[in-house]
Amino acid sequence: MTETHQPGAGLRSRSWPTPPPPRSPPRPTDRAERPVYVIGGGPGGLAVAYALRARGIRAVVLERSDRVGDSWRRHYDRLRLHTTRRLSALPGLPMPRRFGRWVARDDVVRYLEKYAEHHRLEIVTGVEVSRVERAPDGTGWLLHATGGRELTGAAVVVATGFNHTPRIPDWPGRDAYTGEFLHACAYRNAKPFAGRDVLVVGVGNTGAEIAVDLVEGGASRVRLAVRTPPHIVRRSTAGWPAQYSGLLVRRLPAGLVDRLSRAQARVALPDLSAQGLPLPGTGLYSRVKEGAIPVQDVGLIDAVRTGAVEIVAAVEGFEDGAVVLADGERVRPDAVIAATGYVRGLEGLVGGLGVLDDRGRPVVHGARTPDNAPGLYFTGFTTPISGNLRELALDARRIARAVSRSGTGGVSRLPG
Repeated sequence: MTETHQPGAGLRSRSWPTPPPPRSPPRPTDRAERPVYVIGGGPGGLAVAYALRARGIRAVVLERSDRVGDSWRRHYDRLRLHTTRRLSALPGLPMPRRFGRWVARDDVVRYLEKYAEHHRLEIVTGVEVSRVERAPDGTGWLLHATGGRELTGAAVVVATGFNHTPRIPDWPGRDAYTGEFLHACAYRNAKPFAGRDVLVVGVGNTGAEIAVDLVEGGASRVRLAVRTPPHIVRRSTAGWPAQYSGLLVRRLPAGLVDRLSRAQARVALPDLSAQGLPLPGTGLYSRVKEGAIPVQDVGLIDAVRTGAVEIVAAVEGFEDGAVVLADGERVRPDAVIAATGYVRGLEGLVGGLGVLDDRGRPVVHGARTPDNAPGLYFTGFTTPISGNLRELALDARRIARAVSRSGTGGVSRLPG
């Protein structure tokens, strides 16, 4: 079934909106009436749709699930934003103060639902776009979607998200492993793991937070497999959020920021070298430039210092029911949780257009479009030190301004 949020529904209600009646996506139109299609109903897609609408441009959001913000609904229960409420709001609607400084997952979902309703966005759910290509007449874009649909747009914004497709390394012997194995995307809370021995693989923000959650939830033993020691920062120090520091240094030379952050870490953080987490050899901002965001501490430092979370070597494979680590040790946990990240999953969608780099990421983002693909925009595929939601909000306005100024032929304008 295909569902959509009807523009303006329930604006006077004090409760969150209920699902509106089903609606089908627009049929292909002539060149004079082509909308801008936004692929993805997460924060990035909704923000772009609003920014386009604010400029009088018709934007249609195509979301493959049956609700906006689907990826946020599937995150683990304890998740809170690592960026502040004020700097995480999308254009045109602040987050309510009652959400607190560090907004919980469920409140992010409520905010996205309200955002779509408040701005009367045109959203079609239950429609997945499988391929984007040039329209046959040489202008605009043709989208191949669920059920054999073909939709023609004046421009396209790809906002399918950074965490699109779970990535699981091709570990030897994993298929024969008889213990419980899951990717972090399937983890919700620690209840199923109470009293059990768990190995978490990967020390990004997700892996670090899941490890702490397992300790607090009563797992009998928690080990965290680390290949490259991460940079760890306090989420807030004396009331000063790490995000504010990210904003201050984002335009400074990477080498300078590396030196400043190293000096700060020596003062603000305990030395965890004996526990297996030494300071990384590469500088913090240099790592950010490579796509590695620092781990914000929500309890990992204390858990490692006290031994509640044990740091072990990286996973090399599975053999005879055991997990083989890089240092030769073999461990036999009851469960393995792979916090090994995601891939963008863009190859099938736009891979034939020459707009992706060798890592599968867009060669440009925001207001810029590839030289060989004018009218094709990307948002949400970077990892800025200043905060992803803040960058999505900025990108939305930039993209809308670029579309408005581009003179894209046949773009559909809203009445009035």
